[in-house]
Amino acid sequence: MVFSSMSFLLLFLPIVLLCYYLAPSLRARNAVLVAASLLFYAWGEPVCVLVMLLSTATNYFCARVIAESEGRQKKAACALGVGVSLAMLVYFKYFGFLLDNITALLGLSLRAPEIRLPIGISFYTFQVLTYTIDVYRGKAAVQKSFWRLLLYVSCFPQLIAGPIVQYADVASQLDERRVGAEDFTAGMSRFVTGLGKKVLLANLCGAAVEAMPGASASFLGAWYHAFVYTLQIYFDFSAYSDMAIGLGRALGFQYKENFNYPYVSLSATEFWRRWHISLGSFFRDYVYIPLGGNRRGKARTIVNLLVVWALTGLWHGAAWNFMLWGLYFGLLLVLERTLLQKPLERAPASLRWAMTFLVAVVGWAIFYETDLHTLRDTLLAMVGLRRVDGALAGVGLLDVGSAAVMRRYGLFPLLAFACSLPILPALTARLEKRPRLLASLRAVCPVLLFALSLVFLVGQSYNPFIYFRF
Repeated sequence: MVFSSMSFLLLFLPIVLLCYYLAPSLRARNAVLVAASLLFYAWGEPVCVLVMLLSTATNYFCARVIAESEGRQKKAACALGVGVSLAMLVYFKYFGFLLDNITALLGLSLRAPEIRLPIGISFYTFQVLTYTIDVYRGKAAVQKSFWRLLLYVSCFPQLIAGPIVQYADVASQLDERRVGAEDFTAGMSRFVTGLGKKVLLANLCGAAVEAMPGASASFLGAWYHAFVYTLQIYFDFSAYSDMAIGLGRALGFQYKENFNYPYVSLSATEFWRRWHISLGSFFRDYVYIPLGGNRRGKARTIVNLLVVWALTGLWHGAAWNFMLWGLYFGLLLVLERTLLQKPLERAPASLRWAMTFLVAVVGWAIFYETDLHTLRDTLLAMVGLRRVDGALAGVGLLDVGSAAVMRRYGLFPLLAFACSLPILPALTARLEKRPRLLASLRAVCPVLLFALSLVFLVGQSYNPFIYFRF
């Protein structure tokens, strides 16, 4: 079940909200959310929900041991909880990839079995790890109630595509939270904003990407494909984050922001402070800093950065293009910290923005193509080349199929790009001088946007969430 499906919008969500607000106590509301979250996950993953339950139960008992132990026993309990969860992640997500590459390297004929990837396993695994590790570090108190821990791990707004919520950030909200009319209104308004972003922008960008004949068909076709996919992945993922944060607020949870207009960034470093903020925070707090961060000299800092970005790439998927994508950004960040720091400081802001956006577009082209041969052809087309009988030749400026897609979608990509910029906050700031008009727009716009989204959903056949596969 996805947030932008009719079954969720018109059936699941209204019933859950009604039951939640009719519940007489926080304990009853938590029970409603646990039941709803398990149903939400089991809707499409009836067997794989057991994986999530096993991971949660293991870390629940290990954390209890950690809280009551010292020395080796404490370390062993932490290692067991972390190890079991990571082992399940590796098995379901990476076993086939590892076996295929090992057998290819050794010249064997073994084939990996078909293993269904549980939706959202990368997200909820990282969440449960923050709990066990925070208890071990003394950053969070042990959760004595298994059901509250399960609520933290399985809470349906952020269960299958984030944001990654660290346990210490919401621990107190599991035990005590209140939802006023303002919270509910603001939360649902944020949810509808995300829904509109998904249905009206991400889905149309995705349809354009799917309609392209191939990213390597021509020079302009390759860049158009990469540009529109750059917009699709932003609107798709940030839309889900908007909906998750909005639903969380409507239910009394305060989730941190996950996106902050990344396409206005003036450097790759700034881009990653604005993109998927919760993932960056996780790798900083639980990988980069434990490795030594930047405290052990420049050489070690560079190694630590490359390790983190290799893992960031692999987190997104079991394919070599994700590893290349992670190392691509890792190398860029290293260069910005070393050779490019002073030149970037002296460069005009417009040039820095243009270069950063170009870097992002090329990065998303790498991210998109899981087949390395296709990726090679795409990158060659982006520099005006193609392979013919093993040799390099010029690629055409624009192919017929790509031209047809461009005509069909017209100026829509430019409109979508404008929507990726912080125009709405600027308009809101201007309207604050006219509070009545602003209040009227805040009341009317979400209703109109929700109705328009439903109309589009009825006629759309393309409605996936990209990050569900991670």
